[in-house]
Amino acid sequence: MYTAFASVYDRLMDNVDYDKWAQYYAHLLAVSGIKRGRVCECACGTGSLTLRLAKLGYQLTGVDLSQEMLSVAADKARKSGVTVPFVKQDMCNLTLHRRQDAILCTCDGLNYLLKPEKVRKFLTAAYRALMPGGVLILDISTPYKLENILGNRTLGCQDEDVSYVWQNTWHPRTHTVDLNLSIFVKNEEGSYARFEEKQTQRAHTMEEMKKYLEYTGFTAIRFYGDQTKRAPKENEVRWHIRAVKPKEKK
Repeated sequence: MYTAFASVYDRLMDNVDYDKWAQYYAHLLAVSGIKRGRVCECACGTGSLTLRLAKLGYQLTGVDLSQEMLSVAADKARKSGVTVPFVKQDMCNLTLHRRQDAILCTCDGLNYLLKPEKVRKFLTAAYRALMPGGVLILDISTPYKLENILGNRTLGCQDEDVSYVWQNTWHPRTHTVDLNLSIFVKNEEGSYARFEEKQTQRAHTMEEMKKYLEYTGFTAIRFYGDQTKRAPKENEVRWHIRAVKPKEKK
């Protein structure tokens, strides 16, 4: 996953307001008592959010499974003059040299964990990597979004140098959606190179996520609507979830 896709990912995501997203995560960190400190972003991709949070004063580490995505992220960091270590690692086996004040899993990272045991494995690894009193913050696309907005639909975008056709299939039995992208990239000769990208995401319910987090040991679990300070609405497209690793008893 994300091999040739890494080279055009930022181009296809240029409508995302990463500055606003970074400010929202900074708000969730601040209300958790973390205004500076060590923060690890899992599923960081090309580092668009990672670098913005680093510029806000956090000590960021970026983790992703795709070396191609991390290479793009590292190049962006060098060009922007920001020092961020980017580490190729399966977030379900997250291992860091120092415990973190916060662990983030952003941009649907958890939706790519298709089995409950994978989700629990990641949460356990994140719990171990956190300082006592540290916070886990993540966002996921909701079941409503995956079934009703993405599922069983064909989406498309045509730009001057990059175009794509996005065909999706919703599977009600497994609560998963297959995302099949055909991407066309214009080269210097004016012709187009085509490559395919296939992904699958799973819809995790609020009840499942709360159960997984409580089982792992997290407390003070809060769900928020898409970049809001309120509880999610019925047809929310994205949930932000904040949970705390309890402080050690004296």
